[in-house]
Amino acid sequence: MVLMSLKDVTIGFGGPALLDAAELQIERGERICLIGRNGTGKSTLLRLIHDELSPDSGMITKTSGLRTALLPQEVPSDLDGTVYDVISSGQPHQQVQTVISRMSLDETAECATLSAGLQRRVLLARALVSDPDILMLDEPTNHLDIDAIVWMEQFLLRSGKTIIFVTHDRAFLNRVSTRIVELDRGMLISFADTYDDYLTRKQGLLDNEASRNAEFDKHLGREEGWVRQGIKARRTRNEGRVRALMKMRSEVEQRRARSGNMRIMVQEAERSGRLVIKTKNIAVAYDNRPLITDFSTTVMRGDKIGVIGPNGCGKTTLLRILLGEIDPDSGSVRHGTRLQVAYFDQLRAQLDESKTLQENVTDEGDMVTVNGKPRHVIGYLQDFLFSPAQARGPITSLSGGERNRLLLARLFTRSSNVLVLDEPTNDLDGESLELLEAMLIEYTGTVLLVSHDRAFLNNVATSTLVFEGSGRVAEYVGGYDDWLRQRSPAEEPTPALKPKKGRPRGVPTGPRKLTFKEQREREGLPDIIETLEARKQDLFAAIADPELYKTAGTKVAQLQTGLDELEQELEAAYARWELLEGLALKFG
Repeated sequence: MVLMSLKDVTIGFGGPALLDAAELQIERGERICLIGRNGTGKSTLLRLIHDELSPDSGMITKTSGLRTALLPQEVPSDLDGTVYDVISSGQPHQQVQTVISRMSLDETAECATLSAGLQRRVLLARALVSDPDILMLDEPTNHLDIDAIVWMEQFLLRSGKTIIFVTHDRAFLNRVSTRIVELDRGMLISFADTYDDYLTRKQGLLDNEASRNAEFDKHLGREEGWVRQGIKARRTRNEGRVRALMKMRSEVEQRRARSGNMRIMVQEAERSGRLVIKTKNIAVAYDNRPLITDFSTTVMRGDKIGVIGPNGCGKTTLLRILLGEIDPDSGSVRHGTRLQVAYFDQLRAQLDESKTLQENVTDEGDMVTVNGKPRHVIGYLQDFLFSPAQARGPITSLSGGERNRLLLARLFTRSSNVLVLDEPTNDLDGESLELLEAMLIEYTGTVLLVSHDRAFLNNVATSTLVFEGSGRVAEYVGGYDDWLRQRSPAEEPTPALKPKKGRPRGVPTGPRKLTFKEQREREGLPDIIETLEARKQDLFAAIADPELYKTAGTKVAQLQTGLDELEQELEAAYARWELLEGLALKFG
């Protein structure tokens, strides 16, 4: 059932149209991820659907009595009152109580005292209490830790709601969305794919567009050469050809080029010594609460270490101890030789609000040195997608994503052999994230990285330090998914990987040989996994069929729910097989 459709919708605010004759159809049960560059108009589209804005032209058609709710990108600064007060908004008491219970919230807590993650949960509850037909979420994972992100994924998948959301979290996108819609140069383009499949198809579309434009431009060049011949072009019989040339010129003028990518170039200093940092039995507590207990590690040149843990657990404190900025309560920290550190601060404290973008990047003058060569700061900032006018203006008007880009620009004017990045991915669009990933992978120095972006950690980290509660920090090889596979089987699974009916029975609690029953189970699991993988591919093929979205209605949501449940079953089977395989290898 179609809930809403946009036809030939155009809206702009003085510059190029954010939506230019755009079209979109929203079916009941869909979970649409809206993606696009920062500043392309994604939030504007959500506000149009929510009736906060009206289009300059075009038509938005809705089913009778359609209700929408919008979770904004930023938590309002004036979120006063108790959780119950904020959520209720005049709704019936029983309905409010039901939502508060589903969201696991304390209705008597004062909102102003809650963490950013819990405040976003309160705002989500306020959006849900009106029982909207379409729920819109603008960057719902911003500033949430991984546990909170996984909780939100599970909640949205169980809700059965029609959802339109904006996110740059690729793991969240792949987990939640049934369809990707890209906003590119005012047009809305739909992809019924995973994010990786979308990237492949999108590149194909861009290649075709470039090929068509090149052929068009070649033809235009021939016609321009013809008209310059002079008098022959003005003869009556050639007037049609001249009019066609004028039309071609107009088409070129109206062609909108894609905004460029950031050009990231890190300045690597002289290589550090082979040993970078060595800690032994460090411990630190805050208000008699242990943050870190008995932690030892060795960081070698070239390591790329991810740090994972819930908000407030002590990740930034650990970074500062490793860098020698603060001393632990006990234990020792030793640094190697020739360390040059560049530090990206998640709170953007390194930016001076009283200065322009240019002044924030250069301490004085208007030149920066990049890999030993002088460059004008305006040209350098253009590499990070800032116009000359922006570069000379104040930073107070910058969005979160633009502030992140500016901080990266400032960071990479410094030579370094150790990069420390505390939440560098917040507010960056997907293409900028991938460029930053590629740069970090190629960086020959050492990287310490705090992030809640699971895909980013998987792609960059060679090992992870994980806060596992009560001050314990454990070290694992690889990124986020590798940690999930390696952690102790006695640990409680995260909600994202918890099997629907609980943990498999018979999980060993300590080192021992396999029982006969477990040996038979180990032998049979590969066939079970192969069958599940085949079913998964069949479901992927069904969901990727464009014809499905023309006729399916609620079937889209049913197929996606089935796929989610199948993935959970498959993950549980893999985890069980790896556990039994590990015991078999260890104890024969």
